[in-house]
Amino acid sequence: MSISPEFRTRMDELVQNNNVVLFMKGNRRMPQCGFSAKVVGMLDSILDDYQTVDVLSDHEVRTGMKDYSEWPTFPQIYIKGEFMGGCDIVTEMHGSGELHKALGVELKEIPVPTVTVTDAAAKTFREALADAPGMSLRFTVTKSFQHGLDFGAKSPVDVVAMANGLELVMDRGSAERAEGVVIDFVTGPKGQGFKIDNPNAPASVKQIGPQEVAAMLQAGAITLVDVRTQAEWTTAHIEGAKLLAKEGDAWLAALPKNSALVFTCHHGGRSQAAAERALAAGYTNVFNLAGGIDAWSTQVDNTVPRY
Repeated sequence: MSISPEFRTRMDELVQNNNVVLFMKGNRRMPQCGFSAKVVGMLDSILDDYQTVDVLSDHEVRTGMKDYSEWPTFPQIYIKGEFMGGCDIVTEMHGSGELHKALGVELKEIPVPTVTVTDAAAKTFREALADAPGMSLRFTVTKSFQHGLDFGAKSPVDVVAMANGLELVMDRGSAERAEGVVIDFVTGPKGQGFKIDNPNAPASVKQIGPQEVAAMLQAGAITLVDVRTQAEWTTAHIEGAKLLAKEGDAWLAALPKNSALVFTCHHGGRSQAAAERALAAGYTNVFNLAGGIDAWSTQVDNTVPRY
């Protein structure tokens, strides 16, 4: 299909007026295909800001860009007005360091982080690596401190750490966020899995189950803060909880910032929002009762009415 002069002018202005433009399926926060997600991950590890265009939401762009770039698939990336290619080319550039150069970002020296892999985790990794010959164990820490473990090829610009006799490969951004990480393999109520502790991660609201809350309440180890209304409290409440509507914001503000606070509501939505506000206010040990008082009624104390 031939593209109109108007479309060409619009695309010319877009790619010339933005340092980086990624034509992709979905957007930066929510990619809609694996290839787009992979390129976003590589760009996110280098840049704080760049332009994305969702080709799924604009039929003219989705069809016209194939002729404009003379490239049949997505994603497509333009850097400083120049078309670079798709996912495979960007991956190759990222691995060689050429992507940093094209973006004008210095490929600085990254210190090798100290990472601890427990014996249980190392055993599991070695068993998996035996079925993935030639692959490296890759560890990812995103900017939002989401962690990933996978197998893949090692590139010249990767940072490699040794832990418990294992080679742990990281992209440069992950390596900067991985100092002091402990990787364990544990067995819990939900089965087996890896447990990653990262001391660099910012404080976050932790989800906690009703039975664990019950044990901590009995031990006097937490303050359980109910954020529901007085009417809901009258209908049903957990013994030992404090109703925020009654105690007041001043009461909460007077608690030490390291207090173990567990927020609860009917099903966990309002309490999650309240817990996040407490975190923003400087509290560092904040939990949300998963499932709220309804989960408490079904899992701990069925004498507490459900409504």
